[in-house]
Amino acid sequence: MPASPQPSPNHRHWLHSLDTCPSTNTWAIARAAQLHHGDVVFTKRQTSGRGQHDRTWHAPSGVLTASFVLDNLNPNLLPGLSLAVGLAVIFAIEDLVPECRDTLRLKWPNDVWIDRHKLAGILCEATSGNNFGTRAVVGIGLNRCVDFAAAGLDARAIGNAVSLHSIASNVPDELCLLDRLRHYLLQLADMFSTTDRPPEKSGLALLLPELRRRDALIGCNVAIELASETICGQAAGIDGCGRLLVCLAGDRIQAITSGRVRLN
Repeated sequence: MPASPQPSPNHRHWLHSLDTCPSTNTWAIARAAQLHHGDVVFTKRQTSGRGQHDRTWHAPSGVLTASFVLDNLNPNLLPGLSLAVGLAVIFAIEDLVPECRDTLRLKWPNDVWIDRHKLAGILCEATSGNNFGTRAVVGIGLNRCVDFAAAGLDARAIGNAVSLHSIASNVPDELCLLDRLRHYLLQLADMFSTTDRPPEKSGLALLLPELRRRDALIGCNVAIELASETICGQAAGIDGCGRLLVCLAGDRIQAITSGRVRLN
């Protein structure tokens, strides 16, 4: 996904900017008929953000919170979308913050890390309708300029989070970030669309080399919390369907579709 010239800052018909909002994903899903492909819902103050597995997404002042609307997607390709979005986030940041190049990594399935600290999280939710086919509402929370101590969040709430301003000399403004994120996400939408193309040129296929290069978990001892059990082993990469490969005892490889991962 190559970079392109910055769009004009004076014309953002696609941007729905809210003073405050419980959750930009929830807002976008509730107003499906009013939104179109490429629209972006943005707020400076999200009060009840959601993460994966119904966890709370803490969004103090300084977190960029936005949801991007992508239409006419191939439902069979959606399992790999969160990882692809993670790459889009990485590419957008690297375009605007060159000093971050080659330092950002993907923690399967939906986090962007730098030095094993969480910089951004992703929540993709699929809906369907007569006018837009299969739609993904892509929620992104990016720690742009966050003072975690001033926000009153304890260590457990913060986890291993880090803010972009603490690792970059110049932090891009919110609109520049939204422009770049949207640019790459629209490219992804084409790759994940219902357009008839060979499997090797759709979905995650073209992104696998970059995904594997950016894999933060490869070679790490991990524990994956599933609904009824916890699986422990060594992360062995990502397959073509976006599943996490885990090497278990006896060198047996298990492909994990979803779960909460922690380093052991």
